[in-house]
Amino acid sequence: MQGLVFQIEKIVGKSGIISGDDVAGRPTNWLGLGNREAKAIIRPKTTEELSQVMKLCYEAGQTMVPAGGLSGLVQGTDTDKDDVLISLERMREIEAIDEAGATMIVQAGVPLQSVQERAEQASMSFAVDLGARGSASIGGLIATNAGGNSVIRYGMMREQVLGLEVVLADGTIISSMNSMLKNNAGYDLKQLFIGSEGTLGIVTRAVLRLRPAMVSTNTVLVAVNDFDNIAKLLKNFSSDLGGTLNAFEVMWQNYYSLILDGNKQHKAPLPDDYAYYILIEACGGDQQLDATSFMQVLENAMENELILDAVVASSEEQRNALWAIRDDIITLVMTMLPAAAFDVSLPIVHMEKYIADVTSNMQDKWGDKAKLAVFGHLGDSNIHLAIGTGVENELDHGEVEEVVYQPLANYGGSVSAEHGIGLEKREWLPTSRSTAELDLMRSLKKMMDPKNILNPGKVLG
Repeated sequence: MQGLVFQIEKIVGKSGIISGDDVAGRPTNWLGLGNREAKAIIRPKTTEELSQVMKLCYEAGQTMVPAGGLSGLVQGTDTDKDDVLISLERMREIEAIDEAGATMIVQAGVPLQSVQERAEQASMSFAVDLGARGSASIGGLIATNAGGNSVIRYGMMREQVLGLEVVLADGTIISSMNSMLKNNAGYDLKQLFIGSEGTLGIVTRAVLRLRPAMVSTNTVLVAVNDFDNIAKLLKNFSSDLGGTLNAFEVMWQNYYSLILDGNKQHKAPLPDDYAYYILIEACGGDQQLDATSFMQVLENAMENELILDAVVASSEEQRNALWAIRDDIITLVMTMLPAAAFDVSLPIVHMEKYIADVTSNMQDKWGDKAKLAVFGHLGDSNIHLAIGTGVENELDHGEVEEVVYQPLANYGGSVSAEHGIGLEKREWLPTSRSTAELDLMRSLKKMMDPKNILNPGKVLG
């Protein structure tokens, strides 16, 4: 390995490689926890540098694991002592912005928040948003096809990517930096890499699609006790707001009360004894008309007794306070430790019964000691679950997975809505994909990475 490290150092320079005892000082997740195991951490500054590094690794049969902001939550960037970690943290340049074409060219290491802020400076917006915006990198979001808070209106990360530059396992650079909305010239190769979790190639640059900046934002937190009313509210707000519905986030009472109890910096906007809390947000192009329309839909819902209580954000500060409750994943994790987190999707019509099944399974296994917190982007069929077994300092992750995933299959759900597969969900992937689909995935992997050196063991094993 020393010879390979020496050769790589000649490409990326001394500041481009971390080795020896310094590797263990790097975390394994976005919370800054864990001690990294790897032969070395390689930090290229350009696509060309990465290409040269990967050619050397390919010739040597050296396994490589790409990493972004480490916020994927499914062990997709885990390494062992025999791997090298490819970190794109030095590739953080926003190269260009085309206001007429509504596109932005960025390097893969750019944080999501930086993209959002640069788009805002140009009076535009980038449609993907999520709680880890300050740490999640564009390359990681592409590699996992991330979702977030605005999928109900704009779709997943896949819909925001027009072009990509990718380095294949053998160092070949595939530059498909298309900047047009329409381009049907042959296969759309970028789609191979979006959501592939770094197993088919490493994303280095991207052409992102921008959207018009919204002039108005209307936000309300509502409370309901009947799950059927949630679906009715989603339908009403979607149809009556003329396509401006931007977010429809649901928090079960167990999540809402846990966050308020676990972080005293939050002020309770509504009492914590309702069954469900829904954060609804619409964004549009006319402040006065949009506000009038939004309030009319809200008032109609209350008159029809679909909503029991509500608080409307009357300022940006109040809006941020409402979103802070929904986005406070750190309090969730730290309050429930040891706990396991899950990201699943299933038809909305089955969600209430599914959560009842999970709750029943938890009671059977761990009794009243078990804890459950549920929340998510219900408007796009995605919910998150955090489960603590109540067994002090001990968590059998496999046992918890059975509780969550076995009933999910009965409702045609997916074990991963937006976080990917990584190592954590690999054994459960066959419950969401057919044998024919998995065989085709394996064929693609073998063709594009014949030595199995790109993020080995992830997704398919």
